Amino acid sequence: MVISNHNNNEELGKRQGIPFFHVPITPETKPQAEAEELRILAECNVDTVVLARYMQVLSPTFLARYPARIINIHHGFLPAFVGANPYQAAYDRGVKLIGATAHYVSEELDAGPIIEQDVLRIDHRQGPDELRRLGRYIERVVLARAVGWHVEDRVLLHGNKTIVFN
Repeated sequence: MVISNHNNNEELGKRQGIPFFHVPITPETKPQAEAEELRILAECNVDTVVLARYMQVLSPTFLARYPARIINIHHGFLPAFVGANPYQAAYDRGVKLIGATAHYVSEELDAGPIIEQDVLRIDHRQGPDELRRLGRYIERVVLARAVGWHVEDRVLLHGNKTIVFN
């Protein structure tokens, strides 16, 4: 299923036969929106949540319902470039590698235990838009690996680290 705070992919989901729920979120409606998301997840007996382009910080209440069962894909190589615009930050800093990180979600932004990461070498000729385009591929691969390992019970938590049997 897909629960999204945007409805731009609703038709795609429906064409694929994937149940789609649109739950818009504003700062004023965040508690009600999260309650609705949790209701849908419980009703559908969901045991793992995957965040992709969600761009919201989940509340402690939400996180408590799915401990070590919420996976986020961050479009940057953590712990560098935390937050919403890592490709611009990477470009501004002149890095030579960009990457993506799949991690369990914690209360601290982009700081949960890392499950998987990958990188791609870049150079000075590539601007932020090109970095975003290249990064989308890495994000997909990293997220697929992390979710696969999680559902196959190949990930053990050890404090704020993971041990991955891949």
